Amino acid sequence: MDSCDYPSVLPKGDTTKVLVQQAVDRLQASSTSLAVLRQRMNELAQMLPEYPVVMKMYGVGAILGPQLMAEIGDVRRFHSKKALVAFAGIDAPPYQPGSVDVRSRSISKRGSSALRRTLFLVMRTVLERAPANEPIFQFMCRKRTEGKPYKVYMTASTNKFLRTYYATVKAYLDAPEGN
Repeated sequence: MDSCDYPSVLPKGDTTKVLVQQAVDRLQASSTSLAVLRQRMNELAQMLPEYPVVMKMYGVGAILGPQLMAEIGDVRRFHSKKALVAFAGIDAPPYQPGSVDVRSRSISKRGSSALRRTLFLVMRTVLERAPANEPIFQFMCRKRTEGKPYKVYMTASTNKFLRTYYATVKAYLDAPEGN
């Protein structure tokens, strides 16, 4: 067994009581700061023109929506959905004959790791909530029934979500002012 499997035992006394109280105070202060930062992040995200359309996407909420918009930025700076997928680093790496087995190519990971993490959290939310009529979830289920491993179908679903995000947000931003 690992030493982490056992509870810590501290001597009963005033010093221990002070240490525990300080730890609780720090934890409460951290939680309060985090709540204030999340609120401020959401307020800033509401100023963005794409906010309403992004918040309607399944799996995106008050926490992940602003994170997603902050990590991606303005989608109009990407010339195509493939460029956005490459920016996230979930595209296949360039083919180099003789150096890699074609059947075992993983994602490139040359993009934003914070964006990949946020996208994975969105996909996990979609997977946990299992909305039967959601196209991304249906795609995910199709990949699972094909026998794909967890990381493979999650990455494929993330790729599909990003392509959908690009098309939806770009169409919304490019539409006439009557949005």
